[in-house]
Amino acid sequence: MLWLLGMCSNDDGARDLAELGGARIWRAHENERDSVPYRSMFAVASDEIERVRAVADVGLYVVFGRVIKAAPEAQDPGAPRVIASFPMVRHPERTHAESDAHWRDIHGPLALRCHLAMCDYEQLSVTATLHGPELDGVAMCAFPDRQTLSEKFFNDDEAKAAIIADVASFADTRASWPRVVLTERV
Repeated sequence: MLWLLGMCSNDDGARDLAELGGARIWRAHENERDSVPYRSMFAVASDEIERVRAVADVGLYVVFGRVIKAAPEAQDPGAPRVIASFPMVRHPERTHAESDAHWRDIHGPLALRCHLAMCDYEQLSVTATLHGPELDGVAMCAFPDRQTLSEKFFNDDEAKAAIIADVASFADTRASWPRVVLTERV
C-alpha cells in the first residue's frame, strides 16, 4: 500500500490527522535530543493531500511500506514501542532502484541477523517527494523500550561493523539525516 509520509517540526498537526482514519502517528521520544530534523511523523492513506501537506512542514513523501520483520503476535498491540527511524538518501553512485533493491534484498536480511533485539522492522521506500528534502527511504527499527534500543541495538561489535559497512554501500551516510527516536501513538 502507498502512504503519505509526513514529517513535522512539532506534534500538534500530526495529532489532528488521526481523524482521517488508519493514520499511524509517531512522536519524538521524551528523551530525544532537541536538535533533530523532525519531532513527529505520520503515515496516512488519504486523498486530502493539501490538508496533509499543511501539517507536514518538514517534508511530505509518498512511500511504500515493506514489513521485513513483523511484531510478534504475543506483543500487546497497544503497548508503545520505541522506534529508531533512519531517513536515508541513496548512495550517489546508485540509482534509487539500485539502492532500494540492495536495502530490501541485502540489508534487510543482514539487519535481521545483526539486530536480534529488534521486535519489528519496516522499510518505508520513498516513491515520490511531494515537498521537502529528497529522501529515498526511512528505516523503522522497533524495540520494546529505550533501554533495549540503547544497549542492544547491535548484537555485538562484529554486527555493528557489518551494518555500518553495508549501509555505506547503498546510502549516502553524509547526506542522510540523523536517527530520530520515536514512540508510536496508539
